[in-house]
Amino acid sequence: MQRLAYTPVWVLTLFCLVFLSSCEDNDGVIFSIQDDIKLGEQVSHEIDSTYRAQGILIERTSSNANVQKAYQNLDRIINRVLSSGEVKYRNEFPWTVKIIKDDKTLNAFATPGGHIYVYTGLIKFLQDEDHFAGVLAHEIAHADLRHSVKQLQRDYGIAILLSVALGNDPGTLTQIAAQLAGSLAGLKFSRTAETEADEKSVSYLSGSSYYACDGAAGFFIKMEQESQQGTPPEFLSTHPNPDNRIQHIQQLAQQKGCSTASAPDNDFNQLKSALNL
Repeated sequence: MQRLAYTPVWVLTLFCLVFLSSCEDNDGVIFSIQDDIKLGEQVSHEIDSTYRAQGILIERTSSNANVQKAYQNLDRIINRVLSSGEVKYRNEFPWTVKIIKDDKTLNAFATPGGHIYVYTGLIKFLQDEDHFAGVLAHEIAHADLRHSVKQLQRDYGIAILLSVALGNDPGTLTQIAAQLAGSLAGLKFSRTAETEADEKSVSYLSGSSYYACDGAAGFFIKMEQESQQGTPPEFLSTHPNPDNRIQHIQQLAQQKGCSTASAPDNDFNQLKSALNL
């Protein structure tokens, strides 16, 4: 990784132009969408294996009727966001979402390539489907804007990431999976990246024509209230909350003139019921 850090800029630029799509057309990432997908598959497989070994991965393939019902409700919520017409890589990424049975963790995260994980602690904590959709929209934005791979590219370098994507570096793969899942202090996004994800959440929810487009603001308000009462939730340790974040989402919603009327909570309530939360 140190050797790559001192690689001349012209070499990386030539690599980007010759071996991948151009940086300008590739979201400013020296990493192709196909490699994004490969990396996401590797990381998701590692995360699944880890949580499965711990007995807390709620399997989508389970024959349990309640689990099947939970995923049906969760899929309806996330598909409304994905079908907004605003998700750039809607058709390229697999956009899988999985539930982690951990009632004490108020968190969600996304891997490169659109694999999303939600903890039951977050589902249990929230009461409003708009707020939950805001969380999902925010995480979809991190994947769609390729924030994770941009940060990992800075942390590990393009050569190492490509090696991980090809399945040739299991040690680094385990480290990346743990980092994304938060057990290694989480993946720290810049304030700019967080702002971009917040702004995209407004566009996604607005495009859904179903959810309040400022749903993410309601979620952060509740999270902020929780942090004032004690230890900040895990989500706020991996998603820093600048003072003006809530106001920015609300102002953007007002500027766009999108609906802030609350959607029915049917799917979210049924999700919680199916999980006994």
